[in-house]
Amino acid sequence: MTGATGQLGRLVVEGLLATVPAGQIGVSVRDPAKAQAFADRGVRVRQGSFADPASLRKAFEGASQVLIISSNTAGDAAVQHHRTAIDAAVAAGAGRILYTSQMAASPHSAFAPMIDHAAAEAALQETGVPFTSLRNGFYVASALQFLGRGLQSGALPLPQDGPVNWTAHADLAQAAVIALTEEGRLDGITPPLTASETLTFEDLAAIASDVTGRKVSRTVISDEQFAGAGRENHLPEEQIAMGLGMFAASRAGEFSAIDPTLEKLLGRRPRTFREELAAAQVG
Repeated sequence: MTGATGQLGRLVVEGLLATVPAGQIGVSVRDPAKAQAFADRGVRVRQGSFADPASLRKAFEGASQVLIISSNTAGDAAVQHHRTAIDAAVAAGAGRILYTSQMAASPHSAFAPMIDHAAAEAALQETGVPFTSLRNGFYVASALQFLGRGLQSGALPLPQDGPVNWTAHADLAQAAVIALTEEGRLDGITPPLTASETLTFEDLAAIASDVTGRKVSRTVISDEQFAGAGRENHLPEEQIAMGLGMFAASRAGEFSAIDPTLEKLLGRRPRTFREELAAAQVG
C-alpha cells in the first residue's frame, strides 16, 4: 500500500497487523525511515514515490493486492500520480487494486479533488484488473481543523455551507482492512462509506460549544470575504479556490449522502462527530 505513514495509512497498517501476519503486508513510502517502526514489526518497507514510476513498480513487486491511498496533491499532478500508481500495480501483476476515493467523486463536482478521484476511478476501470474504489465519507479531521481556529477565537466565520457527512478516519481505515482481507465484500465502486448523520457548520459550532464549554459562534460570510481573509493570511490562490469549491459543493448537497454500507461493514454504528471531537479534546 502507499501512504502508510499518513493519517489514514497508519491506521490501515495497524488494522492489518491485527488481522494478518506482518510478513503478508508491504508498504511503499517516500522515506522508509519514517516507516521503521513498521519494519521492526515485520512489515516489508520499500521506497516508492508517485513521481517515480520505477520505484513504485519495484515497491509493488510480489503484491497480490495494492491499496493506493490517494495523493495529497490536486489537479493534473494528482491525476498523474494516481495513474502512475495504477499502472505500476498492473505492471507488478497485482490481482486487485484498491483506491481511496471520496463519496462525491464526479467529473462535474464543484470541489476539485472530486474531479481527480473520478479520473482515478476511470483509470481503474480501463485496466481490466479487478478493483475496489472506496468512496470514503468526508474526513472528520477537516471539520476539526476548521473548528480548531473557532475554538481559539470563539468565532467561525465561513461561507454558507450545506450538510456534510463527516466520517472518522478510524472507521474508514477499518473498512479498508475489511476490503483487503475479506474477499468479495467490496468490489468496483462502493456506495458512499459514511457515518449516520449529516451536519452543517452551525451544527458543528453548537456541538463544539457543548463539548468544550467554550462558545463558538458560527457566522456566514460571503465567498469574497472568505477569499480576502485567505489572501490576508498569505494562502496560495489554489488553496483559496479549493476551499471555496468545498463550500460550493456542500451547498449543492454533494456530501450529504447517508448510506448504511459502512455500518454494515463495521457491525456497529460509525463514530459520530461529537465522539471524535471529545476524543480530540482528551488527546
